[in-house]
Amino acid sequence: MLGDVPPGPLLQSAGQRTVSIAHKDSSPGRIIIIITINQKSFTIMAHAKIQAKMNEATYSKFSRTLSMADRSGQLLESLDQLEMRVETLRETASAMEVEREFILEMIQSLQNGQELRNISAGEREELSLTAERLMGRTLCVEISIGTIRNSLQEEALRNATSVIDEIVKKLLDDMDGGRQQLLAVHAACVTEAPPVPIDQKFQAIVIGCALEDQKKIKRRLETLLRNVDNAKKNIKIMDHQKLEDPKTNGCQ
Repeated sequence: MLGDVPPGPLLQSAGQRTVSIAHKDSSPGRIIIIITINQKSFTIMAHAKIQAKMNEATYSKFSRTLSMADRSGQLLESLDQLEMRVETLRETASAMEVEREFILEMIQSLQNGQELRNISAGEREELSLTAERLMGRTLCVEISIGTIRNSLQEEALRNATSVIDEIVKKLLDDMDGGRQQLLAVHAACVTEAPPVPIDQKFQAIVIGCALEDQKKIKRRLETLLRNVDNAKKNIKIMDHQKLEDPKTNGCQ
Protein backbone atom coordinates (compact mmCIF):
# COMPACT_ATOMS: atom_id res chain seq x y z
CA MET A 1 0.00 0.00 0.00
CA LEU A 2 1.19 3.46 -0.83
CA GLY A 3 -0.68 4.98 2.05
CA ASP A 4 -2.50 8.23 2.05
CA VAL A 5 -1.35 11.01 -0.23
CA PRO A 6 -1.37 14.43 1.38
CA PRO A 7 -3.94 16.76 -0.11
CA GLY A 8 -2.81 19.38 -2.62
CA PRO A 9 -0.04 19.31 -5.25
CA LEU A 10 3.47 18.05 -4.47
CA LEU A 11 6.17 19.52 -6.80
CA GLN A 12 9.53 17.84 -7.55
CA SER A 13 12.09 19.60 -9.78
CA ALA A 14 14.55 17.75 -11.99
CA GLY A 15 16.44 20.16 -14.23
CA GLN A 16 13.75 22.12 -16.08
CA ARG A 17 11.00 19.52 -15.60
CA THR A 18 8.20 20.06 -13.11
CA VAL A 19 6.31 17.01 -11.79
CA SER A 20 2.96 17.55 -10.07
CA ILE A 21 1.20 14.83 -8.06
CA ALA A 22 -2.45 15.93 -7.80
CA HIS A 23 -4.62 14.07 -5.29
CA LYS A 24 -5.95 10.71 -4.17
CA ASP A 25 -9.04 9.31 -5.91
CA SER A 26 -12.15 8.69 -3.85
CA SER A 27 -12.27 5.05 -4.90
CA PRO A 28 -10.69 2.72 -2.42
CA GLY A 29 -7.14 1.58 -3.28
CA ARG A 30 -6.78 3.86 -6.29
CA ILE A 31 -4.27 6.71 -6.74
CA ILE A 32 -4.38 9.08 -9.66
CA ILE A 33 -1.01 10.67 -10.49
CA ILE A 34 -1.00 13.64 -12.82
CA ILE A 35 2.44 14.56 -14.30
CA THR A 36 2.83 17.94 -15.89
CA ILE A 37 6.07 18.91 -17.76
CA ASN A 38 6.93 22.49 -18.43
CA GLN A 39 7.22 22.10 -22.21
CA LYS A 40 8.42 25.63 -22.86
CA SER A 41 11.35 25.37 -20.46
CA PHE A 42 12.29 21.95 -21.84
CA THR A 43 12.32 23.27 -25.41
CA ILE A 44 14.52 26.23 -24.49
CA MET A 45 16.90 23.92 -22.64
CA ALA A 46 17.11 21.53 -25.61
CA HIS A 47 17.94 24.35 -28.04
CA ALA A 48 20.55 25.66 -25.66
CA LYS A 49 22.21 22.24 -25.46
CA ILE A 50 22.20 21.83 -29.26
CA GLN A 51 23.74 25.28 -29.72
CA ALA A 52 26.36 24.53 -27.08
CA LYS A 53 27.28 21.27 -28.85
CA MET A 54 27.58 23.07 -32.19
CA ASN A 55 29.80 25.76 -30.68
CA GLU A 56 31.88 23.11 -28.97
CA ALA A 57 32.32 21.19 -32.24
CA THR A 58 33.27 24.33 -34.12
CA TYR A 59 35.72 25.39 -31.44
CA SER A 60 37.20 21.92 -31.21
CA LYS A 61 37.70 21.77 -34.98
CA PHE A 62 39.26 25.21 -35.07
CA SER A 63 41.54 24.41 -32.14
CA ARG A 64 42.55 21.10 -33.68
CA THR A 65 43.53 22.81 -36.94
CA LEU A 66 45.69 25.29 -35.09
CA SER A 67 47.15 22.51 -32.98
CA MET A 68 48.07 20.46 -36.06
CA ALA A 69 49.75 23.48 -37.65
CA ASP A 70 51.66 24.20 -34.45
CA ARG A 71 52.74 20.59 -34.13
CA SER A 72 53.83 20.50 -37.75
CA GLY A 73 55.92 23.62 -37.20
CA GLN A 74 57.47 22.19 -34.05
CA LEU A 75 58.31 18.92 -35.79
CA LEU A 76 59.87 20.79 -38.70
CA GLU A 77 61.95 22.89 -36.32
CA SER A 78 63.06 19.76 -34.47
CA LEU A 79 64.09 18.09 -37.73
CA ASP A 80 66.05 21.19 -38.76
CA GLN A 81 67.93 21.11 -35.47
CA LEU A 82 68.57 17.38 -35.83
CA GLU A 83 69.87 17.89 -39.35
CA MET A 84 72.41 20.42 -38.09
CA ARG A 85 73.48 18.03 -35.34
CA VAL A 86 73.82 15.18 -37.84
CA GLU A 87 76.02 17.30 -40.10
CA THR A 88 78.10 18.37 -37.10
CA LEU A 89 78.43 14.72 -36.09
CA ARG A 90 79.62 13.72 -39.55
CA GLU A 91 82.06 16.62 -39.73
CA THR A 92 83.43 15.75 -36.31
CA ALA A 93 83.80 12.09 -37.28
CA SER A 94 85.55 13.13 -40.50
CA ALA A 95 87.94 15.35 -38.55
CA MET A 96 88.65 12.45 -36.19
CA GLU A 97 89.33 10.22 -39.19
CA VAL A 98 91.86 12.75 -40.52
CA GLU A 99 93.45 13.01 -37.07
CA ARG A 100 93.76 9.23 -36.89
CA GLU A 101 95.50 9.12 -40.27
CA PHE A 102 97.82 11.95 -39.25
CA ILE A 103 98.78 10.20 -35.99
CA LEU A 104 99.53 6.96 -37.84
CA GLU A 105 101.62 8.87 -40.35
CA MET A 106 103.59 10.59 -37.58
CA ILE A 107 104.26 7.32 -35.80
CA GLN A 108 105.48 5.72 -39.02
CA SER A 109 107.67 8.73 -39.69
CA LEU A 110 109.26 8.40 -36.26
CA GLN A 111 109.78 4.67 -36.70
CA ASN A 112 111.48 5.14 -40.05
CA GLY A 113 113.18 8.42 -39.29
CA GLN A 114 116.88 8.94 -39.02
CA GLU A 115 116.57 10.32 -35.50
CA LEU A 116 115.80 6.86 -34.16
CA ARG A 117 119.07 5.55 -35.61
CA ASN A 118 121.18 8.22 -33.98
CA ILE A 119 120.52 7.02 -30.43
CA SER A 120 121.81 4.08 -28.46
CA ALA A 121 120.45 0.60 -29.03
CA GLY A 122 118.78 0.46 -25.62
CA GLU A 123 116.99 3.76 -26.08
CA ARG A 124 116.06 2.84 -29.64
CA GLU A 125 114.47 -0.40 -28.47
CA GLU A 126 112.52 1.37 -25.76
CA LEU A 127 111.26 4.07 -28.13
CA SER A 128 110.39 1.48 -30.79
CA LEU A 129 108.27 -0.43 -28.30
CA THR A 130 106.50 2.78 -27.31
CA ALA A 131 105.85 3.64 -30.95
CA GLU A 132 104.46 0.16 -31.61
CA ARG A 133 102.19 0.44 -28.59
CA LEU A 134 100.89 3.80 -29.80
CA MET A 135 100.42 2.40 -33.28
CA GLY A 136 98.37 -0.49 -31.92
CA ARG A 137 96.19 1.76 -29.79
CA THR A 138 95.58 4.09 -32.72
CA LEU A 139 94.66 1.24 -35.03
CA CYS A 140 92.11 0.08 -32.46
CA VAL A 141 90.21 3.32 -33.01
CA GLU A 142 87.80 2.57 -35.82
CA ILE A 143 85.91 5.43 -37.46
CA SER A 144 83.39 4.65 -40.15
CA ILE A 145 81.47 7.30 -42.09
CA GLY A 146 79.03 5.79 -44.55
CA THR A 147 78.33 7.48 -47.85
CA ILE A 148 75.10 7.09 -49.81
CA ARG A 149 75.94 6.31 -53.44
CA ASN A 150 74.06 5.37 -56.55
CA SER A 151 75.28 2.62 -58.88
CA LEU A 152 77.27 5.01 -61.08
CA GLN A 153 79.05 6.54 -58.08
CA GLU A 154 79.91 3.09 -56.72
CA GLU A 155 81.43 2.10 -60.05
CA ALA A 156 83.40 5.37 -60.24
CA LEU A 157 84.77 4.80 -56.74
CA ARG A 158 85.88 1.26 -57.63
CA ASN A 159 87.65 2.54 -60.75
CA ALA A 160 89.40 5.35 -58.86
CA THR A 161 90.51 2.97 -56.11
CA SER A 162 91.82 0.50 -58.70
CA VAL A 163 93.91 3.22 -60.40
CA ILE A 164 95.48 4.31 -57.11
CA ASP A 165 96.18 0.72 -56.06
CA GLU A 166 98.05 0.11 -59.31
CA ILE A 167 100.16 3.22 -58.72
CA VAL A 168 101.00 2.03 -55.21
CA LYS A 169 102.22 -1.28 -56.63
CA LYS A 170 104.38 0.60 -59.11
CA LEU A 171 105.96 2.63 -56.30
CA LEU A 172 107.63 -0.52 -55.01
CA ASP A 173 109.50 -1.00 -58.28
CA ASP A 174 109.77 2.53 -59.63
CA MET A 175 109.39 5.20 -56.95
CA ASP A 176 110.13 8.13 -59.22
CA GLY A 177 107.76 6.97 -61.96
CA GLY A 178 105.07 6.15 -59.42
CA ARG A 179 105.46 9.55 -57.81
CA GLN A 180 104.93 11.26 -61.17
CA GLN A 181 101.74 9.31 -61.64
CA LEU A 182 100.62 10.25 -58.15
CA LEU A 183 101.20 13.91 -58.95
CA ALA A 184 99.17 13.60 -62.16
CA VAL A 185 96.16 11.94 -60.51
CA HIS A 186 96.38 14.32 -57.55
CA ALA A 187 96.31 17.25 -59.95
CA ALA A 188 92.98 15.90 -61.23
CA CYS A 189 91.51 16.35 -57.73
CA VAL A 190 92.40 19.99 -57.06
CA THR A 191 90.60 23.09 -58.23
CA GLU A 192 93.60 25.39 -58.62
CA ALA A 193 95.83 25.06 -61.66
CA PRO A 194 98.52 22.49 -60.79
CA PRO A 195 102.16 22.81 -61.97
CA VAL A 196 102.09 19.26 -63.35
CA PRO A 197 100.11 17.59 -66.15
CA ILE A 198 96.62 16.42 -65.22
CA ASP A 199 95.46 12.86 -65.70
CA GLN A 200 92.30 13.65 -67.69
CA LYS A 201 91.00 10.09 -67.57
CA PHE A 202 91.33 9.93 -63.81
CA GLN A 203 89.71 13.35 -63.48
CA ALA A 204 86.63 12.08 -65.35
CA ILE A 205 86.46 9.11 -62.99
CA VAL A 206 86.72 11.28 -59.86
CA ILE A 207 84.01 13.65 -61.09
CA GLY A 208 81.66 10.67 -61.20
CA CYS A 209 82.30 9.88 -57.52
CA ALA A 210 80.25 11.15 -54.59
CA LEU A 211 81.49 14.40 -53.05
CA GLU A 212 82.66 12.73 -49.82
CA ASP A 213 84.50 10.08 -51.83
CA GLN A 214 86.24 12.80 -53.84
CA LYS A 215 87.57 14.30 -50.61
CA LYS A 216 88.78 10.90 -49.38
CA ILE A 217 90.50 10.16 -52.69
CA LYS A 218 92.32 13.48 -52.57
CA ARG A 219 93.34 12.90 -48.95
CA ARG A 220 94.66 9.44 -49.74
CA LEU A 221 96.76 10.76 -52.62
CA GLU A 222 98.20 13.53 -50.43
CA THR A 223 99.13 10.97 -47.77
CA LEU A 224 100.82 8.76 -50.37
CA LEU A 225 102.80 11.69 -51.74
CA ARG A 226 104.03 12.64 -48.26
CA ASN A 227 105.03 9.05 -47.54
CA VAL A 228 106.90 8.81 -50.83
CA ASP A 229 108.74 12.08 -50.17
CA ASN A 230 109.66 10.95 -46.64
CA ALA A 231 110.84 7.60 -47.96
CA LYS A 232 113.02 9.27 -50.58
CA LYS A 233 114.41 11.58 -47.93
CA ASN A 234 115.29 8.66 -45.66
CA ILE A 235 116.88 6.77 -48.54
CA LYS A 236 119.06 9.76 -49.36
CA ILE A 237 120.12 10.16 -45.74
CA MET A 238 121.00 6.48 -45.43
CA ASP A 239 122.90 6.54 -48.72
CA HIS A 240 124.77 9.65 -47.66
CA GLN A 241 125.78 7.98 -44.42
CA LYS A 242 127.13 5.00 -46.31
CA LEU A 243 129.24 7.29 -48.50
CA GLU A 244 130.66 9.03 -45.45
CA ASP A 245 131.35 5.85 -43.50
CA PRO A 246 135.09 5.10 -43.87
CA LYS A 247 134.63 1.39 -43.20
CA THR A 248 132.06 1.16 -45.97
CA ASN A 249 134.55 2.63 -48.48
CA GLY A 250 137.33 0.37 -47.35
CA CYS A 251 139.25 3.13 -45.56
CA GLN A 252 140.84 2.63 -42.17
